[in-house]
Amino acid sequence: MITSVLVANRGEIACRIFRTCREWGIRTVAVYSDADDNALHTRVADTAVRLPGAAPSDTYLDGGLIVKAAVACGADAVHPGYGFLSENADFARAVLDAGLVWIGPPPEAIEAMASKTRAKQLMGLAPLGEVTESDLPVLVKAAAGGGGRGMRIVRRLEELDSALQSARAEAASAFGDGEVFVEPYIENGRHVEVQILADTHGTVWALGTRDCSLQRRHQKVIEESPAPGLTERLTNELHALAVRASRAVDYAGAGTVEFLVAGDKAHFLEMNTRLQVEHPVTEAVFGIDLVAEQIRVAEGHALAADPPHACGHAVEARLYAEDPAHDWAPQTGTLHRFAVPEGVRLDTGFTDGDEIGVHYDPMLAKLVAHAPTRAAAIRKLAGALERTTLHGPLTNRDLLVRSLRHEEFTSARMDTGFYDRHLTDLTRPTPDPYAPLAAALSDAHGRSRFGGWRNVPSQSQTKRYARAGEEIEVRYRHTRAGLEADGVRVVRADAALVVLEVDGVRRNFEVARYGDEIHVNATRLTALPRFPDPTAQLAPGSLVAPIPGTVVRIAEGLAVGAAVQAGQPLLWLEAMKMQHKISAPLTGTLSALHAVPGQQVTVGSLLAVVQLA
Repeated sequence: MITSVLVANRGEIACRIFRTCREWGIRTVAVYSDADDNALHTRVADTAVRLPGAAPSDTYLDGGLIVKAAVACGADAVHPGYGFLSENADFARAVLDAGLVWIGPPPEAIEAMASKTRAKQLMGLAPLGEVTESDLPVLVKAAAGGGGRGMRIVRRLEELDSALQSARAEAASAFGDGEVFVEPYIENGRHVEVQILADTHGTVWALGTRDCSLQRRHQKVIEESPAPGLTERLTNELHALAVRASRAVDYAGAGTVEFLVAGDKAHFLEMNTRLQVEHPVTEAVFGIDLVAEQIRVAEGHALAADPPHACGHAVEARLYAEDPAHDWAPQTGTLHRFAVPEGVRLDTGFTDGDEIGVHYDPMLAKLVAHAPTRAAAIRKLAGALERTTLHGPLTNRDLLVRSLRHEEFTSARMDTGFYDRHLTDLTRPTPDPYAPLAAALSDAHGRSRFGGWRNVPSQSQTKRYARAGEEIEVRYRHTRAGLEADGVRVVRADAALVVLEVDGVRRNFEVARYGDEIHVNATRLTALPRFPDPTAQLAPGSLVAPIPGTVVRIAEGLAVGAAVQAGQPLLWLEAMKMQHKISAPLTGTLSALHAVPGQQVTVGSLLAVVQLA
């Protein structure tokens, strides 16, 4: 019987596994990098072990250190979570060789399926060999791991070498394995998968289907179960193929078989020999705890002959600290306040005051809604996201709400090209015109009696704010009757709440301040100084770092004096295990190149300057 589990992972999935362990009376052990010294998963575990030596981005890839930590703290089992070493057969063997219980599939099954090239061969398929024009478009894909890392779409043959190079580097950084392969890219298919649960006694459950078509950078954003609109014949075929893949490798534990569905035809993608990020939607629909089932299987217990019955519909949204409107750039900083309404499931590795750093995936949380129907689940989740309090870095929350309410999604006509078609519309700013005024009135409320009142009625006070790169100036007045502003009636104004009446309609504005960062309802503002610094302007054509990260590559042959075209890739930054292309802002001549490979940069660091041609 398992009594103590070390989770060889971090963040949200570590916290989620700990939750089940606590319910089962199992002691928990966390491991952490120096960057995660104060992370939530480290704080909530019964015991935490520091993993020394390696760089933060590589710490959770050091299987030897993790096994050593498990033995040292007296754990009797290891759960790998997802990502990192979760699909590494050598790590599974090392855990077993140390006399520990491995809460996962047999190493041989991992080995057979962890390489996507070998998995395709096992299913009677094969990747492309030499690519020609007639094969385009193609997808370059990492053979190990997942989560969208090490994947590139290639539509022009001359882009293939660069895509291979960047995909290999990204895969090696994320999974410790730089092997990639090339396969046909199917436009506008649906990403559908089947959850598998198998025991060591020959029983395999196919736990329904999930649709994960809404993706950015090949990484899922919104998932649901069951996948809507599938025929009974196709559903049965997907279940049969998933069970066949499981039995082919004598699988045990939780796993997922993924397909791309085009029309009524399914194309096998891969089998993930681990728990998926989106497993909560299956748990909600089938009323089970997949982590608990993993533990039971690892202890040798048998599954029932038949799986539980499905009930209702569940939808999950992944909340990321990122800017969808600017190439999904990850965001960093302090998460000052994070509160989710009751009625939905929250899986997260963050809480108020935590720092969002540069070393790991920018996912903050997963919100899951379960309801009797798909429409009810979608409405429930969209409403909960809309009412979630998020004070800190920019997130994809507004995008998620708009995506859930988009007619193409609500009518179940979405596919993997959803964001290619709709991202511009979904990220178009819809600023609240009264949020800056509410911020100014909130700041001014305590001054009205002490020197703020002026004897000249026409003289207004002004405040300046930045909102999504736009500068805004608002005006208001202190009068004997209180605060006033044109076009509105100020019903109430204090530090935390401003109530304005506009054309007879009252609106409440909740205000929170963290230094110069101000949050008014869902609007994020930055207070600007009254008199701007004239020396703070950058020269035209300056290329600055949009995110903190590491310069990993400079474009081949690029040097000062070179002619460049607007949009031409000049260098690549790595942040949160993803590589981000930095392109020329205009056509001209490269007059300065400050970036060098290996350099750590912060937001706003000057990387290069392009002079207009």
